[in-house]
Amino acid sequence: MNHELEKIPGVSWNFSQPISDNLEEAVSGVKGALAVKIYGDDLKTLEETGDRIVGIMRGIRGVQDLGMFRVLGQPNLDFAVDRDQASRFGINVSDVQDAIQTAVGGNALTQVLVGEQRYDLVLRYLPQYRDTKEAIEKVRLLSSTGERVSLAQLTKVSVTDGGSQIYREANSRYIAVKYSVRDRDLGSTVEEAIRKVNAGVKLPAGYTLDWAGEYESQKRSESRLLTVLPITILVIFVILYTMFKSMKWALLILTNVAMARLGGLLALLLTHTNFSVSSGVGFLALFGVSVQTGVIMVEYINQLRATGYSIEDSAVEGAVLRLRPIMMTMLVATLGLLPAALSHGIGSDSQRPFAIVIVGGLISDLIMSIFLLPTLYVWFARRGDHLPETVREGAV
Repeated sequence: MNHELEKIPGVSWNFSQPISDNLEEAVSGVKGALAVKIYGDDLKTLEETGDRIVGIMRGIRGVQDLGMFRVLGQPNLDFAVDRDQASRFGINVSDVQDAIQTAVGGNALTQVLVGEQRYDLVLRYLPQYRDTKEAIEKVRLLSSTGERVSLAQLTKVSVTDGGSQIYREANSRYIAVKYSVRDRDLGSTVEEAIRKVNAGVKLPAGYTLDWAGEYESQKRSESRLLTVLPITILVIFVILYTMFKSMKWALLILTNVAMARLGGLLALLLTHTNFSVSSGVGFLALFGVSVQTGVIMVEYINQLRATGYSIEDSAVEGAVLRLRPIMMTMLVATLGLLPAALSHGIGSDSQRPFAIVIVGGLISDLIMSIFLLPTLYVWFARRGDHLPETVREGAV
């Protein structure tokens, strides 16, 4: 539809749904997933700045549904008082303004009481004396000499392009440029737009830009993830250290967790899925499963060493005997999330990156847990390592 309708010149098209409009307006303040808001006082300057921004963003790959919410376009009939003419006839500027107000808008002369309710009694000219520019120009005022003077003699009348509507936020006027991003990741697209707009558009003094919408929400979410991720890793390390009573084994399992991320990143690359907050949460979930497989492997190898096996034999035997439980753990999670990873229906945009990261990470983690983790264990292990106590045969 967009491809066909773009053939019609002079029209900007946008496709959405009512619930989408409500959500987008709650996030960005306008009917668009993303928006650039230009704040300032003069509506004409705002529109000119918005036109320059639209011209720059039109050439950025990935930017779609680009359009500006126009604020000008309402014709206004302006009466500029000619002060020289007004002083010639001895008429004040306020008298001219009152005459226009009374003729066109009306003035409240008194109030009418109906029970406890009050209504203004407004006086203004009949429609035929105020509906046209020529009729208003013929409105007459009484000068100090008793002469009747028309507004056409006292003012300069012009039709100008005024504001059809004025958007305000935080008590400031603004104009919005709405757009969306397709076939490219959100972060790099908006960051490229910010660089090019900052380089190509010089804002007048007192005017500011704000990049709102999903980009602003993504930045807040990424900031939270950057706080949650170190805390998560620290908590995992403390739990592992408490369990093994050895910093060496805790670091070994965390190394396995870090390597599992490669599978998730490779899965995103192969499926052409952009990194998002959903995939970031998927990496956090992947950490937990990777820790579980690492604990199963390292704990069993340590038990074999405690019974008298050598380091190399323990690593080989542990990799072989723990293959089945690790594989069962991986397959349950992988097969459970595989439908979500392959889905392309409505609502899949939020769940698919999460599932792709976990499925890809678990597959790579299975390979690394069987081959890489035992190899790293042999490199890390020493004869004086802390090992669990063996249970003697016949003990209760």
